[in-house]
Amino acid sequence: MGTTDRADQEKKPEEGKAKRKKGRAVNKAKTSENKKKLNWIIVGVCMIVLAAVCGVAGYTVQQHLDVAAATNAAVEAMVHTEAVKLAEYSKTQHRKDSVRQNAGKDTSRALVDAARYMLEGIKNRPREVEVTAENAADFATIESCKINTETGKIDVTMKAKDLAVSDDGYYYLFEEKAYQSALTGSEYIIEDQKDVELTFSVNLNYNTASSRLFSKFVVAVKKNGSFLAITRPHYITNPEAIAKYNLSFGNTTSKKGLLVDPEKLQGSELDDLGVKHAAYNIPLSRILGQTTSEHYPTVYYTYNGRNYAFNGQIIAEYDYIFTNLTNRGITTTAIILNDHSAHPELIHPKARSGGHAPYYAFNAADGDGTECIAAVASFLASRYSGTGHGKVVNWVIGNEINARSEWNYIEHMDTASYVDEYARAFRVFYNAILSINGSARVYISLDQQWGKSLYSNNGYGSKAILDEFNRNLKAEGNIDWGLAQHPYNYPLTSAKAWSSGASVQEGENTPVITIKNLHVLTNYLQKPEMLTEDGEVRHLILSEMGYTSSQGQELQAASFVYAYKVIEANQYVDSMLFSRETDAPSEVAQGLALGICTLGGGRKSIYEAYKYVDTPESAKYTDFALRVIGISSWNEVIRRH
Repeated sequence: MGTTDRADQEKKPEEGKAKRKKGRAVNKAKTSENKKKLNWIIVGVCMIVLAAVCGVAGYTVQQHLDVAAATNAAVEAMVHTEAVKLAEYSKTQHRKDSVRQNAGKDTSRALVDAARYMLEGIKNRPREVEVTAENAADFATIESCKINTETGKIDVTMKAKDLAVSDDGYYYLFEEKAYQSALTGSEYIIEDQKDVELTFSVNLNYNTASSRLFSKFVVAVKKNGSFLAITRPHYITNPEAIAKYNLSFGNTTSKKGLLVDPEKLQGSELDDLGVKHAAYNIPLSRILGQTTSEHYPTVYYTYNGRNYAFNGQIIAEYDYIFTNLTNRGITTTAIILNDHSAHPELIHPKARSGGHAPYYAFNAADGDGTECIAAVASFLASRYSGTGHGKVVNWVIGNEINARSEWNYIEHMDTASYVDEYARAFRVFYNAILSINGSARVYISLDQQWGKSLYSNNGYGSKAILDEFNRNLKAEGNIDWGLAQHPYNYPLTSAKAWSSGASVQEGENTPVITIKNLHVLTNYLQKPEMLTEDGEVRHLILSEMGYTSSQGQELQAASFVYAYKVIEANQYVDSMLFSRETDAPSEVAQGLALGICTLGGGRKSIYEAYKYVDTPESAKYTDFALRVIGISSWNEVIRRH
């Protein structure tokens, strides 16, 4: 090999080093150039942000869009140019350069995406609307108010179409007590930045002096220095979320029930009759207060930081009754009655001059009344939820609410105001009971005066009360209330359950609902506006009904059989509670000998019919009624229902 070739070979390594050094310099220059362009992109995005912020601060919406559109176009052009140059990079570059290049590329795209999202947000930003006295109450809606089972807090979710113009950028959550009707003061619970959909989470404070279990919640804005509500109030609707107990309803294969005689509980009559449902009254005057008996000491109960005293001897009586019924496998209904007692806080202020009415309107119109109702309801639910004192699964709040002067006395007022007073108390009972026994059912009680009040002094038709009650509860948080109906004959002394008369009609505006046209009621409960939140027909029990034997025992027995055939055929009736096991002297004096047994203990003709009506031997003991009614087959009765 010649010297020239050797010299050339010695030069090549040096030239290679020079080329590689030059290549690295070029790559470094390109990387530097890319960084500069990336910085310009960041500057562009910052311009967008600045434009958006300036627009929110003072520009008009059209100016927002004009600035954003121009800036967006410039950024997109810059990114396009950058993408073309990036595509020209050699695929053989060092891995480190490639990673660095791709990282820059991803950042560029991410920034552009962020800019686009921001532009879309500006374009789709909700309108800002002035809040006025006319539109304030319904400006937004509280969609739900529920206890979160995971956090134990109350989640209040609101929605709105627009953003309210106010003094600042916040929405405020307020708490109102059940007896309050408007925002008071400026003590809000929590605030959050305005949006068309927000969820506030606040503490429940269960069973403390600051408990919110019975409160209602309102969203407000600050307007001209004061707070203005922009939603209607909303209560908690799932108190069962914190329940300690969830009792089963036991034997529901039969609908046959009875208003039991406590004097006969030690005997076997209930077993012999095959009773599956029972009702028992709890007048509050009986259970409240202290006792001095050493055998039955006062039962003390602390609720929401206050102490309450219950009559130990009377509580022991109820313990015995409910335990006895539970041990027999009987589903029990308790009817809570607000009679005149030594606890005036339970009586509504507008009912305290009611003279000698049997029962009065519950007081949820002030703090003392509301707290006392909550404590009584919580105590009863706790005691009779399988804690060794028997079980009660159905709770009826009051008696025949539409009969104002007779059974739910308060001064006369329009229907909406009257129902509002009852509904507030009902909701306190409901939340207290369901927070203890999550499967309990709570009912409003109505009588047979459906279309109008026929004998009550300035009373109301039960249809009007039911409609307003449903509307009231839906407006402030729908709950799973049930109906306890009393489909007595009209008049009460009428002995024939199948009797029509001018007052018993087929349409939904019938003056009276009896067993004869019970389907009118169950059809009404199937209307969409009457259903539960889950689309179910509400629970219905016939908590009081009966027929007199004053016009003959066979007629009474036939009326019972007719009624039970109707009830058995109607899938929307959970149970019937026949009034009563034994005649009551005060009722007999009015011509209402309603008992299955006489005052002396004798069994009437209805006894055998009642005993066998839901058994395989039914025909043998009930088909006599076909002749009395004047029909040839029970299908003539069943097909109507």
